[in-house]
Amino acid sequence: MLGGAGGKGVWGKLGDELGVDAFTTDIHDPNYDSDGQQIRNMVTTLDEYRLKSVRPEITEDQYKQFLEEMFHEYFEHGDTIEVIESIKELKLNDKLLQKTVQVLINLALDRKATVRELSSVLISDMYGSLLSQDVISKSFAGILSDLPDLTIDAPEAPTVVGQFMARAVADDCLPPKFVSSFKGAVESSEAMVALEKAEVLLSLKHGIVRLDNVWGVGGGIRPVKTLMKKMVLLLKEYLSSGDVKEAIRCLLDLEVPHFHHELVYELLILVIESGKENTSTAMSMLLKALCEACYITTDQMTQGFVRVLDNLSDIQLDSPQAFATFDNFADVCFNQGFLPNRVLKELPGRGRKRYVSEGDGGRLKENGRNGHISS
Repeated sequence: MLGGAGGKGVWGKLGDELGVDAFTTDIHDPNYDSDGQQIRNMVTTLDEYRLKSVRPEITEDQYKQFLEEMFHEYFEHGDTIEVIESIKELKLNDKLLQKTVQVLINLALDRKATVRELSSVLISDMYGSLLSQDVISKSFAGILSDLPDLTIDAPEAPTVVGQFMARAVADDCLPPKFVSSFKGAVESSEAMVALEKAEVLLSLKHGIVRLDNVWGVGGGIRPVKTLMKKMVLLLKEYLSSGDVKEAIRCLLDLEVPHFHHELVYELLILVIESGKENTSTAMSMLLKALCEACYITTDQMTQGFVRVLDNLSDIQLDSPQAFATFDNFADVCFNQGFLPNRVLKELPGRGRKRYVSEGDGGRLKENGRNGHISS
């Protein structure tokens, strides 16, 4: 066997089964076979090269697009861990990671308080687990330099960025000296406004503690009683102004679409307490507009009506005509076409079916308890 790898009882070296050694490498040899030489080269190459996976580096534009898509989803689910783990998988350098906070705040500039609160919470959770204080500081420095351009599309950008900075300091994501270190070192008036806003917030008495609520208490975080009061207030203001669009705007500003059944409940209570036809007409107009715009679902409408009906006996103590008013209002809503018939059927027995009349029903029950039956 050629190459010294043969011998009795052995197969020889790797590749011998291909008959590679049988081929001569001398091109002048009459027995030279070019095909055989190619096989020999292929076998030899196997020992010289090893394949390994290589992850292509993500570009800045690709990372920004990735962040925008992920942050839009985050604003819906609010899961900071999912965001952090997704970014960690990319194994980015600090230069790219600086774009994380910049993109997040840019997206939050023209959004409501609840989104800004979610953004501040995410920055706080990313600090230490994903981003260092130095990276976050450089992110805010980049935002300050971009403020003149950001203000074109978002006029409130300087003030909002100042609030983000103050909140980041309160959350220990930025060093306390960050704001003062930039005073006098920025050229744009927009950056100065942002720094001054942050400085004012941080200098307030108990400012660090109060900055937990720098965006206000928004969305589902609001206490239920606060939401109820706000809904009653917007309904009373609507009765005073008659402005349906403004009432809808105020409702949407509360950012609690899952809680709109409460508006139906409070609206019905006001109708019953008022007992006036003009109140009933105005409220039915508002409900109709909300239903047509799909801001109140059929399930929410049903839930609001059922809640009131279940409490009518107690409500009647203060509003003797409660059952009749409720029943009449349900008819008005049904006749205007936005209260489906199936909703009426889902109500556990309407007023007229459960009571002979408002006054008579009460007397019947009372006389019955005394052992007398009225004819």
